[in-house]
Amino acid sequence: MPKEIRPFRADLAPMVVALPTEDRRRSFNFYAEGLRLEPIGEAAEDGIPEPLQFVLNQGVRLMLVPTGGFGWVTGNRPTAGRGASECLLALTVADERRVDELVERARQAEAEVVLEPTQQPWGYSAAFADPDGHLWQVTPVAADPLFAD
Repeated sequence: MPKEIRPFRADLAPMVVALPTEDRRRSFNFYAEGLRLEPIGEAAEDGIPEPLQFVLNQGVRLMLVPTGGFGWVTGNRPTAGRGASECLLALTVADERRVDELVERARQAEAEVVLEPTQQPWGYSAAFADPDGHLWQVTPVAADPLFAD
């Protein structure tokens, strides 16, 4: 667990992606230790930031909300069950080697790799499901059309 967790600042997070989680500790360990994302916020009694958030980049945060409380902010709409995907979260990394490294770290942190790193028609890519079943795609910057020359 990191020695010091940066305080949360809403002005530094214009976009927050919120996902339901069944187990805060498991999610914290997966994202902080497995994927090496930076947690932010005040630590709760269990030592985990509340709300549980991670820095994805300079303007985007990931917030993991306990499944019991997720309905409070969604008007109690049904949440997709395990194995049903409503969205795909995409991460870009520097190159193919970093795709391979991130997928291996995710695997070691108990992610389910659903697409091994491989060349696809759109470029090099991989995908894994986090411990709650949320899908993450990983591609190198060169494969992202936003960064094409």
